[in-house]
Amino acid sequence: MTRTPSRRRSDIKPIPFPVLIADIGGTNARLAILSQPHSPVRHFETVHTKDYPDFASAATAAVLDATAIMPKALLIALAGPINETTTKLTNADWVIDPQALCEELNLEVVVAFNDFEAQALALPQLSDDQLFKVGGGRPRPREPRVVLGPGTGLGVAALVYADRRYTPIGGEGGHVAMGPETERDYQIWPHIDRIGGRVSGEQLLCGNGLARIYRAIASADGKPDPTCVDGPAVSERLDAGDPIAEEAVELFLTYLGRLAGDLALVFLAKGGVYIGGGIAPRLIDRLESGAFRRAFEAKAPHEAIMRDIPTYVVTEPKPAVWGLAAIAQLPERFAIDLSHRRWTGDER
Repeated sequence: MTRTPSRRRSDIKPIPFPVLIADIGGTNARLAILSQPHSPVRHFETVHTKDYPDFASAATAAVLDATAIMPKALLIALAGPINETTTKLTNADWVIDPQALCEELNLEVVVAFNDFEAQALALPQLSDDQLFKVGGGRPRPREPRVVLGPGTGLGVAALVYADRRYTPIGGEGGHVAMGPETERDYQIWPHIDRIGGRVSGEQLLCGNGLARIYRAIASADGKPDPTCVDGPAVSERLDAGDPIAEEAVELFLTYLGRLAGDLALVFLAKGGVYIGGGIAPRLIDRLESGAFRRAFEAKAPHEAIMRDIPTYVVTEPKPAVWGLAAIAQLPERFAIDLSHRRWTGDER
């Protein structure tokens, strides 16, 4: 007789409450406290990393000085690869030393995640009013999912389901190489700024990447413009009807669709591909216009598979906070090895 396997216990050691939750990107630090497992998440003011010398100073000013709740644990999501000692943020000056934070903030436990790994953890929790669908069929709940997000940088992660639990797969997929495909790409590509001799996803698919595309178009057309240095500058020119800005945004969405489609193929992400970060929600009308999905689906010989995979914009402004809260509240839903990224106060 076939027996139904019993539900596994979580591999994650219990997190002591109250829990301080922090999502640290290249520009913003989003902060919250979860008092008890079934308490609502209490959000605090979002702060800019450039305004504080380090995380401890920011957390003290924005959270600890604003509440009588003293956290015992910190779950922190970082925009960069997690190391066993300290982690340098890829696009900000902060260096996170979890062991030092145990002492500085009087914590029993610190657990670190990649920021898009934390966003992947949030995907099963997000409802329809926190997502905006952009094409494709219906998601298959137990199939792999991918999340990527252009913002200050470009984050990538996946979520897979097995043995009735979810496992996030973090990484640095935002730094994979990108290359030209169309005749217009070949005209523009020689003018794209390179880092270490290569063009990566993050060089194109972030706020400054949009400006790089703009400058490359202008140079290719014999109208070099070094003054367009960031995403807001492109947005201003777009609002003014600048045709170069129009093409830059169209190519940005095309390149985003290409990379999203590549990642969907890598994981066969029939659970859906989710676009997070701060840029996509501001471009929803243009995402619906077609360039993104055309590029997403143009994956011969597998166009039929790609047409069926749904894509979404994550409109929830703090998805990583949701993901970290889920780890604290429902650890039994996840299978994650935290042995090299969990620090305790008794180790100091």
